Amino acid sequence: MAFDTALAPVPDTADALTEIARATGTTYILALFVTLAGKPCAKLVPVAAADRLATDGAGFAGYAAGTMGQQPRDPDLIAIPDVSTFTPIPFIRPGLAIVHCDPHVDGKPWPFAPRNVLAASLARAAERGMTVNVGAEIEYFLVDRDSGGALRTADRADTSAQPCYDARDVTRMYDHLTEVSAAMNTLGWGNYASDHEDANGQFEQNFDYADAMTTADRVITARYLLSVIAEKRGMRATFMPKPFTDRTGSGMHLHLSLWNGKGSLFPDAADSRGLGLSATAYAAIAGILEHACALQAVLAPTVNSYKRIGATSTSSGATWSPRYATYGGNDRTQYLRVPDSNRVELRGGDGSANPYLAVAATVAAALDGIDRELDPGDPGTGAVHGDMLPMTLLHAMDALDADPVISGALDGAGPGVSSYFSGLKREEFFAWHNTVSSWEIDRYLTAF
Repeated sequence: MAFDTALAPVPDTADALTEIARATGTTYILALFVTLAGKPCAKLVPVAAADRLATDGAGFAGYAAGTMGQQPRDPDLIAIPDVSTFTPIPFIRPGLAIVHCDPHVDGKPWPFAPRNVLAASLARAAERGMTVNVGAEIEYFLVDRDSGGALRTADRADTSAQPCYDARDVTRMYDHLTEVSAAMNTLGWGNYASDHEDANGQFEQNFDYADAMTTADRVITARYLLSVIAEKRGMRATFMPKPFTDRTGSGMHLHLSLWNGKGSLFPDAADSRGLGLSATAYAAIAGILEHACALQAVLAPTVNSYKRIGATSTSSGATWSPRYATYGGNDRTQYLRVPDSNRVELRGGDGSANPYLAVAATVAAALDGIDRELDPGDPGTGAVHGDMLPMTLLHAMDALDADPVISGALDGAGPGVSSYFSGLKREEFFAWHNTVSSWEIDRYLTAF
């Protein structure tokens, strides 16, 4: 049975959550939200209390949850479920479902909640008559530890110099990959491929694009599913940007397109630059490129991110990580790749990025380019055509603090988010310099 809740009608009543839960055989609901750092937080609610969850929400001590802009003295975060996101996951536990929630405090949307930040950014697009569609590529490693505690590839036979797409490596992970694929397709996500990526132990499973909020919700759900399914087989799925010094890191590439009531705003067959794009698409590209350095603070928000960006070589011979703010056609060395006339692919993000914040900031940059009718110039084919991206988290934070458009996107749901986010990341940067490297691995393996 497929549970495509994005297409299913949701009753417009106070007991809608109970109705849809009982209709899908749900007995327990994970009422879930994420922190600014991307940590999934949830309470397990029995279906008998679903009406109370829908009406009153689930209460959380925000400071205990993590990076949510709260202190121990502050009022509870109240997670209000968005019933349209209801997602049965009986393949994880019989009768279990997830519903994504919007945190509120004192009856108002909490500005430090990432989902609320994205909602504010999408509202600004809607004011211009635009909707945003996004596709996301989630790369991850399957790892475990040896008897000495060192991190290693879970599949000990995955040792070839160029493992990307290797059918033998894919086959050995068949049970894991097919279980994930079946889960995604049961949910109506449209998983259309699973593959071995460029590094030993690294995989990716693709699913169809959707509206921006739905895709961000699905990234969070997918990370949860991948982690839990891997744990069933004694492995750990990590989205850490660069867990191995000599291997390719894990990205989170975002495919972006803008639409109005008539269709996509990106294609234009008369494009003289040869990419088939409209003036609107080029202006959006120009906005993203102009704000790229500040964007990296959100797209690559950890110390470890810059080990991926700063890498000059890997065992496979390529890093697949852009170092300059450039754009071009079907060229994976570019910061913005144009695979076809319907979308652009932003390649600067990595597995530690919070999808809500990443999309919110990217949309803000694109809209700024459109509002100002910016021109990115001709497509570049090399690094000399664009600004160099920040090489450390500290440099990225400096760029964020100096960019009112990207910092304003974080503050879109309310003031203070940008400075709080920047403060957290600066604290992380300096903490990393005063700790041993094992702290970093343990931190990132458990965070995302």
